[in-house]
Amino acid sequence: MDTFEQIRALLAEHFEVDEDRITMDSDIMEDFEADSLDVVDMIMSLEDEFGIEVPDEVVETFHTVGDVVRYVEENT
Repeated sequence: MDTFEQIRALLAEHFEVDEDRITMDSDIMEDFEADSLDVVDMIMSLEDEFGIEVPDEVVETFHTVGDVVRYVEENT
């Protein structure tokens, strides 16, 4: 399973959306109707899943699923 597929599965479960709706261009806040607490929970799940730590200033740069995938790939 590649990084995108892992993240897509995690996001689908976290935001209760169909995996087919999640693309690299999906906007986390708009497409999944996420608020800041949802994003914090998502980041905690990512950190657990991939064994990484995501600094707050980096979290602020995450707008699309692609942003998250690229960060995880570069830091694992």
